[in-house]
Amino acid sequence: MTTVRLPLFPLNSVLFPGLVLPLNVFEERYRAMMRDLLKTPEDEPRRFAVVAIRDGLEVASTAPGMPDPTAVPERGPAAGFGPDPVKAFHTTGCVADAATIRERADGTFEVLATGTTRVRLLSVDASGPFLTAELEELPEEPGDEAGALAEGVLRAFRQYQKRLAGARERSLTTGSELPDEPSVVSYLVAAAMMLDTPTKQRLLQSPDAASRLRDELKLLRSETSIIRSLPSLPASDLTRGPTSLN
Repeated sequence: MTTVRLPLFPLNSVLFPGLVLPLNVFEERYRAMMRDLLKTPEDEPRRFAVVAIRDGLEVASTAPGMPDPTAVPERGPAAGFGPDPVKAFHTTGCVADAATIRERADGTFEVLATGTTRVRLLSVDASGPFLTAELEELPEEPGDEAGALAEGVLRAFRQYQKRLAGARERSLTTGSELPDEPSVVSYLVAAAMMLDTPTKQRLLQSPDAASRLRDELKLLRSETSIIRSLPSLPASDLTRGPTSLN
């Protein structure tokens, strides 16, 4: 079992390998994390782990009523995550490699990172200025019939895009832009579909690419059928997620 210890960045969203993550970092605990990552030489990866929050607040309360009207102010690296932070997070996450960490004049940071490797959360340490975690790297297995499943998912995904964009609009992604490697397809589609966080988390946790692709094929067919009955649904950008507030 290969384990690593990395800074931990909990979010109300799921990061997949290969996907870009823009961050607007303003909370002091995460600003401290970015200052620490900047100490890493530029020719080495500046890595941190992203996990989806199961029960807790992405942004801790800093004043009465902010962001929750009933909340009281909290301080520290585990603020908003309860007495045992590990219970507040989903246990499967993704390592992020920060390609850009830019400090603004006000001390906040603009960060652009990319998901790389799935990890399992083993423990969380809240003794420092920011959370760190002991993580087990998870293998990437193709699974049975991954290639054929990827082809089927790509076909279904194109139909999903067309339905979502509207019959009179151009498809948002052309066939030439889509990959064909099964694991890459599985993560791209998981990130691009308009799904809730628990469903995206389930896809991230799939034991192999084939299992993820089978699940996605069912979801795509179901979602496309629903969209077909909602012709007025506005188009959405399927390749980018919103910038996290923190």
